Formats: sequence, structure tokens, C-alpha cells
Amino acid sequence: MTNFAFLEAEWPSLYEAAEKASDAVYPDPRTACFYARRALELAVQWMYKHDYSLLLPYQENLSALVHEPTFKELAGEAIFNKARVIIRLGNQAVHSNRVIGEYDSVTAVRELFHISYWLARTYARQGKPEPGLSFNPDLLPKTTIPKQTIEQLQELEASLREKDEKLSELLADKSALNEELKRLRAEVGEAKKAAADQPDTHDYSEAQTRDYFIDLLLKEAGWALDQPRDREFEVSGMPNESGVGFVDYVLWGDDGKPLALVEAKRTKRDPRVGQQQAKLYADCLEKQFGQRPLIFYSNGYEHWIWDDTNYPPRQVQGFYKKAELELLIQRRSTRKPLCETEINSNIVDRYYQTRAIRRIAESFEKDNDRKALVVMATGAGKTRTVIALCDLLMRCNWAKRILFLADRIALVKQAANAFKQNLPDSSPVNLVTEKDTEGRVFVSTYPTMMKQIDEMNDGQRRFGVGHFDLVIIDEAHRSVFKKYRAIFEYFDSMLVGLTATPKDEIERNTYRLFDLENGVPTDAYSLDEAIKDGFLVPPKTVSVPLKFQREGINYDDLPDEEKDQWDSLEWDEEGEVPDRIEAEAVNKWLFNKDTVDKVLEHMMTRGLKVAGGDRLGKTIIFAKNQAHAEFIADRFNANYPNFKGEFARVITFKTEYAQDLIDKFSSKVPKVSYVINIKTRKQIT
Repeated sequence: MTNFAFLEAEWPSLYEAAEKASDAVYPDPRTACFYARRALELAVQWMYKHDYSLLLPYQENLSALVHEPTFKELAGEAIFNKARVIIRLGNQAVHSNRVIGEYDSVTAVRELFHISYWLARTYARQGKPEPGLSFNPDLLPKTTIPKQTIEQLQELEASLREKDEKLSELLADKSALNEELKRLRAEVGEAKKAAADQPDTHDYSEAQTRDYFIDLLLKEAGWALDQPRDREFEVSGMPNESGVGFVDYVLWGDDGKPLALVEAKRTKRDPRVGQQQAKLYADCLEKQFGQRPLIFYSNGYEHWIWDDTNYPPRQVQGFYKKAELELLIQRRSTRKPLCETEINSNIVDRYYQTRAIRRIAESFEKDNDRKALVVMATGAGKTRTVIALCDLLMRCNWAKRILFLADRIALVKQAANAFKQNLPDSSPVNLVTEKDTEGRVFVSTYPTMMKQIDEMNDGQRRFGVGHFDLVIIDEAHRSVFKKYRAIFEYFDSMLVGLTATPKDEIERNTYRLFDLENGVPTDAYSLDEAIKDGFLVPPKTVSVPLKFQREGINYDDLPDEEKDQWDSLEWDEEGEVPDRIEAEAVNKWLFNKDTVDKVLEHMMTRGLKVAGGDRLGKTIIFAKNQAHAEFIADRFNANYPNFKGEFARVITFKTEYAQDLIDKFSSKVPKVSYVINIKTRKQIT
């Protein structure tokens, strides 16, 4: 008998992985955690393949699949949280040198048992597992097997991933699902419906999961929890009959004083019910040790921090490291007033830039806000403004480490160079190219930061929740509303957004992200103001007379030769031939040599000239898509071969060594004078 015998009939691959995890629990805990995660991966992939109610997320990795809202809703908090434990342990097993012990491997296999039970209870068609079935650690074998190294597990992980079905390809077209899968989906749906009609009386041991998960998060933050006083620390002075209380966790500084406490509540309770109890514990610790600790309260999956000397409680994604807590306590007495400290005029010297910095500083210092949004016209110096803000926060001991996020590699490089030029003492690090470098200002793209958050070093996260004091979002109207919003929710930091075009749409609301009223940013400086002040010049429109693009095409207006061509086209599946094409459709679909040639000629003759009028100045054309950009470049080279293919270049996300082209375009005497890029919104001609 084994703990996973009930899986063998319907899920043989899952059963095999679960058995390998069980066999390795005692002789090789690291491998046991690896196979527990592997078994979970097989179970989740099976669910997405066979349960039509699950929607694929933007990525196909295990963490993304488990965090997808439809999966979380279906599985419920208990199963979701057990999956998070297994994923974390599996990731540590493969990517961390931290010692993985028997306590970890037993936990991973126990949680896998509960997930497997839920899977079989929900979906089994040949017989559900017995309601009274429970995990039996005595069934775990204590035989000896060869231990696998981290390198061997990494190779195994890569080889298994190559063999896995690609869910996005399999489920891309549901109409193409084969008959066998359609039949299985129908059967699974019936089994799922029948299971939902019966109460689930299984004991999923949620308290064990909670306690272990809190321990796991604390250890990831560097807390060993290996001393008796780390847990259940006795304090006196509580307002109860005995006057005694026991603090679930106390996080100690090197000087023996408490830095923080953690009050743990049951999984099914809101952790905020422990707020007052935690505050009373903090009072007792402060009276005993002369230092007020920060307060955390958690139910294992939802965590709150309360620095009641500065801020109200707020939700966080985990716990602070020792050095980060020490810094927070030290700042209680060493922070300087922002509003009274001079702004560095060598970085910014325009009135609206210093005004924006003062308003942000006021919101942080006087209003105790932690978020701010600056709306500033493109070209008005947003980057220099936040560099000066960073300088102010650093000099006043409000910020030690800062993260600057942008959505393009080119923008990251520009920002890193701007910090190096204007604030060199901040030791700027471009995380895209310098992943292991340390500094005070880190500049990154969103995807790079998402990967860095998951990076572990000897069992600890490099970037914990308290690593950054300030996160800056460049162009806060873009990719921050869905998949990348998790970054801002992960880091417990002050947040500053920069944009020229804020959104107030329901699903893409810039103001809501910064807890602001619609249309009321922390500070704003519009394009009209910048033009009026003389810092920017007004746009000048040059009209290109292209009749079709403006008016559309009428069949009756065409010459006979073009009418014949029109009639010969396959317009739609039913063979209907239209009498007219509207201007919008022409602009969207028509790549016409004559049209492009006329626009290029207009640009070359009437565009802004440099070098005494001998050469076209730096020019950017926004194309509709990749094919359109390449078509324009081809027509330019056909019409102006004397430039030898160097004058006009395509730069898109597909362009290799695009940064080199951007650098050449940016130079004072550019080797590239005309760049064709993709505009995903309305086409600009």
C-alpha cells in the first residue's frame, strides 16, 4: 500500500511522479521536493486539458497556471495554498543551495497527497477515493537511493519540460480538439458535477500548511528560526487574568532587541482580527526591551505589516529581512524633513520639475501617502525629475535602494545612462545586462524584474518584499494593469508613476493604481503649458494629398483597367464584390507602392533639413505593423539607392541589435537618419 494508490488507475503518470517523491522523502529530500512539484505540474496540466472552465493565463509555467483566477476559484484557498508550498519547495530544490531537510520533503509529499485527493475526488470517473482516507507518513519508505545533485535535477527538469504538451498549442483552437478529448471532457464534466453535489468532509490539514508556509516565508527572508525564543516567546503585561501572553514569532536584531513580531491566525480567519493582540504584544516587548518592534499579522497566506509609529496597516506579500527591519527602525530617528531640504539644481532647474518633487515630498511626508503620480508632457524631463527626487530621498534617508521600471530595453538603457550622468553616487545597475551587480538604483524592464523576483540565493530571495524603498514606473499608462501589476503588489515600497497620457478607463485606470481620484494626479504639467513656457515647440502639420487614404475608393470612379482588377479580387467567402472601400479600411489594409512612394518623396523634399539643407534630419515614421515597416523600408531603398541601405532602418521588437541602431540614431551626427517603427495605436504619417 502507498499513499497515492488511488491515482494509479486514472492518472498513471501522476502516480509515478508521486511515488518517486514518496520514495525519496528520507534518503533524498531535495529530489522528493522536485518530484512533488513535478507531480503537481502533471496534475495541473491535466486539469487545463480536460476541464473547459479553466482559462489559460498569459504564460504557461506552473506558477502562472496555479495563479490564474479560474484555477484559484475552482481549487479554493486550501488547494491553492498547498500548491504554492509545493512550487516554492520544488523551486528551492532545483535552484537553491539551501539545505532541504526531511521536514521539507515530508511537507511537500503530504501537501501533494491532499491535492491529489482533491483531484481524484473532483474528477475521478472510475471511483472516488474513500472519504476517510488520510495521509500516513508510516507508508513512506526508508530505503536508500542514490542522491541527485542540483545540476542533475536541473537537467532532468529541462528534459521533462521538452516532453510536456504545449497547452497553448493544444487548446488554441477548441474546435480542433479531437473526438477522444471531447469525449473525455464531457465525462470529466459529469464527474465534476457529481462531486460538487456531495459535501467534501476530507481533512485538508490547513493549520499545518499555514504554519509551514509562514516558516517558509520567514526562512526565505533569512530568519533561521533555530532558537527557542524565536517562537512562542513569553511576555508579561497583557490585559488578561494571568497577564501573560505568548508571541507566535519574534524576529530579533543582533543587539538582542526585537525588530518585529508575527501574530499567526487560523487560515480561515482574516488575519486582521489579530491586529489588537499583536499591538499589545508590541507594547509588552517595547516595555521590556526599550525598542518598539514592527508588527506583522498573518493567516499564512494573507500578511499585514503595521509600523504604527509612521503608517497605518497595509497588506504585504511576505516578511522583511533583518537589515531591512533594522533600517526601518533606525529611520524613526534619522529621517530628515523632505520639504525643508534643498533640491539639487544641477539635476533639475525648471519650476515645474521642482514643483512636482515638492508635491511628491509633501504627499509622502505630511499626508503619509506611499503613492504618487506625475503627469508630464513628453519631452518635459520626467526622467530628470525623478532622478532629482531620488537624490532628495537618499540624502534625507528616506530611500536606500530604488527600482526604476520601463517597458522597453532601450528606455532602460537611457534611464541607466541618465542616472549615471546625473546621480553617479547611486551606482546605477541595468538589470537587463548586469543581473548580478549590486547598487542603490536598479533599472529594469518588467519581464526581467518578474524573473528576478523568483531568484533564490542559498535559500533566500535576492529581492525580498522590503528590498526597495521606492519603485518608479516609467510610462505608467502602459503594461502595468494586468500581468505586471504583480511587481508593485510584491514590493512593499513607495510608488511613483510617470506618464504623459494617464488612463481613467475601468479596466485600465492609472489613477486607481495610485489610489488617486480620477483626473487628479499628484502633479501635472501639460503639453500646452510646456509650449506656452517655451520649453517645447508646437507640432507642425504637413498635409500629404493622398485621395484614397482620405476619402476611400468608389468603384465607379476607377478607370476600366482598375475595375477589371477590382472584379477579379476575392473579397470574401461568399464572392460578393463591394461598391466602395471606406478610408479606414484603406489605411488598415492597403500597402500601395504609389502611396508610399509619394509620402517618401514628400518627406525627402519637405522634411526638416540639416547640414545646411543638404540632408534630411532625424525622422521617425510609425508603421502599422512589421510588414508595413519592412515595405516602407524596401520602397525607400528602391527610390533612393544612393544611400546604400544605411539611411532608413527598421527598428521593431524583432530587430536584432536594435540598441546599436538606436545609439547611432541618437548621435549628434547620426549614421541612421530615418527610423521606421511600429505604432500599435493610431497610425501617424
